[in-house]
Formats: sequence, structure tokens, C-alpha cells
Amino acid sequence: MTESEERDERHKARMARKKAVIDEKIAQASDERGLLLVHSGNGKGKSSSAFGMVARALGHGIKVGVVQFIKGAATGEEAFFRRFPEEVRYFRMGEGFTWETQDRQRDKLKAEEAWQVARELLADEDIGLVVLDELNIALKHGYLELDVVLADLHARPFLQHVVVTGRGARDELIEAADTVTDMSLVKHAFKAGVKAQKGIEF
Repeated sequence: MTESEERDERHKARMARKKAVIDEKIAQASDERGLLLVHSGNGKGKSSSAFGMVARALGHGIKVGVVQFIKGAATGEEAFFRRFPEEVRYFRMGEGFTWETQDRQRDKLKAEEAWQVARELLADEDIGLVVLDELNIALKHGYLELDVVLADLHARPFLQHVVVTGRGARDELIEAADTVTDMSLVKHAFKAGVKAQKGIEF
């Protein structure tokens, strides 16, 4: 047997053992319920990942609700998902990032209005996925009562999934979540003087 063939055999044996372990874990994961996912961290991709899940949900015939906190400008994902008004209820509720608005009381009011819309979506059993984009920012700045948000998330329909995005996720939300992803920043074109690009940043 050649060295390459021996390596192939070792690989096959290793993968067979790995498959047995993974198959056992899959067999044990029998629960089915709505998940709370949190995407946080300083890296790019938090909202992008959430909107990828919107596309995935739509592919399975799942209705979606989206509430965007803070963000004021229209984005490519909004333009796209608004093409499906029967499947996606889309609400852009912010007026811009905090360094643009520079009005904490106004930002707080807009966040409270957005949460009222979010509560309606979280109470709707027909909606299988709710995206609360940049909610972490609203919580970080104290625009919303964390206890109220957590209670409403807990009271949602049993099979409804929720994705919360934004930097600076609160510890209490991380504790309540089922899946938490921290997007770490390794490198970003903006720091090299490259402006935000259509289809990449917005």
C-alpha cells in the first residue's frame, strides 16, 4: 500500500468514527422549539447573518417579521424582502445611528415605538421567525427596559424563533439565549479608507 493509500485509509477510519459520534448527538437532539439567537460583537456580519436566516425561513414557507431599531437609511435587504409582503412584515423604525441623531430622548421614543411593533410580531403565532435588528444597541443605551424585553421574548409562541442583532449584547440577554455568536473583528476595509459599498455594507 502506498503512503497516499495509507493516508486515505486513516482518513476513512477517522471519518467513520466521527460520523458515529455526530449521528449519536443528532439522535439525542430530539427537542423542537423556538430558539432565541443573539448575534453580537464588533465584527461585520451580525445583521447579514440574520437576513440570511430570513431567506432560509422563506425557503421553507415560514413567515417572517423584521423590526429594525436605530437604523434609519434603507438597505438592500429591505428593498429585497419588501418584494414579499405576504411573507415578510418589515418595519424600519429608527432614524439613524446614535452619533447621527444626537438626541437621546428622540431615540428612546423611537425605540419604544419599535418595541410596540415587535410585541405584536412576538404575539403572532403565524410568524415563525422574528428579526430584531440592532435591538442590542437600544438595550445597551437604556432606550428600553431590559426586563420588559426579556418577558416579552419569553412569552412568545412556543415554536417562534427570534434573532437579536447588534453590538454590546447585555449579559442577561446572552443568558436567556439558546445560541449566541460573537462576531469578532479581524480586518475591515473601512479602516483602510474604503467607503461603505452597496451590496456589502448596506
